[in-house]
Amino acid sequence: MVPPMRAVGVIPARFAAARFPGKPLAEIAGVPLVRRVWEGARQAKRLARVIVATEDERIAAACRSFGAEVAMTSPTHPTGTDRIAEVAAGLDEEIVVNIQGDEPLIEGPVIDAAIDALVADPSVPMSTVVHPADPDALDDPNRVKVVMDLQGRALYFSRSRIPYVREGGSMRMWQHVGLYAYRREFLLAFVKLAPTDLERAESLEQLRALENGFAIRVATIEGSWRSVPVDVPGDIALVEALLRKTGRC
Repeated sequence: MVPPMRAVGVIPARFAAARFPGKPLAEIAGVPLVRRVWEGARQAKRLARVIVATEDERIAAACRSFGAEVAMTSPTHPTGTDRIAEVAAGLDEEIVVNIQGDEPLIEGPVIDAAIDALVADPSVPMSTVVHPADPDALDDPNRVKVVMDLQGRALYFSRSRIPYVREGGSMRMWQHVGLYAYRREFLLAFVKLAPTDLERAESLEQLRALENGFAIRVATIEGSWRSVPVDVPGDIALVEALLRKTGRC
């Protein structure tokens, strides 16, 4: 019997975010954002461990206070993916999951779905997750939309509404979740690739993989769960409202 592939979750948590400085420590219903992400990630059955990767001792101290494993990383990384790759270089797990630190509603089964999708398709180097897009999120540039091929691989990601549906037509639309599962060796190679034109235009790193010809497997999450990332301070109220609605405050 082939042993299951080992997976580690890494949460990039940067203090000096341009749009929201100190975001990982911002409180959501009295709990720091980074703790909510960590607690959700800890529910994943496929992860052997969860690590918070940060450049800031304030974040590190907060994470250690609630029992999280912390990796101190360079303050010069341009992206969270580069930060995760620094950590991955010193690991031996075969799969590295980028659990973005702005996803306070992340749940274990969502992470497991991304890992299962990657394991099930040996031909792809990375995977991600989507859920049905809510109508009020379609024109929000902070809610990334996705189109896929018939084999469940990503065709394109955009901050715009995609696809364009002509008058009288209809089509199910999908919203991307800030979560990626990488084969470790691919992740280390990916961060050495130069940023691409579409990546710069949309400010979406995953387009670098597509532009270089690498496939991304997509797992679809049905049901009521939704991603509500915290990109700007005003998003906290949206998350808190949803927590109250679902009795999770």
